[in-house]
Amino acid sequence: MPAGKFLVGFFSAGKFFMHTDAPVKIEAELLVIGYGNSLRRDDGVGPRVAEAIEELHLPGVRTLVCQLLSPEYADPIARARRVIFVDAAVDHTAGVLFRKLEPGATSQLMAHAADPRTMLALARDVFGHVPEAWWLTIPAIHLGFGTDYSPAAEAGFHTAVAEIKKLVFDNFRQDNAALLV
Repeated sequence: MPAGKFLVGFFSAGKFFMHTDAPVKIEAELLVIGYGNSLRRDDGVGPRVAEAIEELHLPGVRTLVCQLLSPEYADPIARARRVIFVDAAVDHTAGVLFRKLEPGATSQLMAHAADPRTMLALARDVFGHVPEAWWLTIPAIHLGFGTDYSPAAEAGFHTAVAEIKKLVFDNFRQDNAALLV
């Protein structure tokens, strides 16, 4: 925890809540979190997208690569103005989906890993800031051991990188419209 940060916790209705009144310092305009297992073929496409975005050195963009979303990522999420969660999806194989996200109703974790909505709720409940957020899912066809990608995941990788670049540049133009006149 950063120096000078003060958290207050309390119990209510059998649940423990934490809260801070200290303002969160925004450290990234956009945080891209790519998560999944890079040794399980298509499941590794989320980390691969985050790594590709990192290599572009886009202004104001920070990336994180992980296998699972876990509570320690609530801090960098709360310190971003916008966040994109990138993951492989087995439930939708028709193409890349880019969906707006809202925080979940609760920040309570039921397992060792969380979904993006729970992570947003955790950032809200602990740090008092929820960034604008999206969930970018890429079709996953093959999840066996290996490091190669199915054609659907490979195509989704390229689409995802293009969508994130477009979002960065569209937001840059929007945020700096007065300077571009």
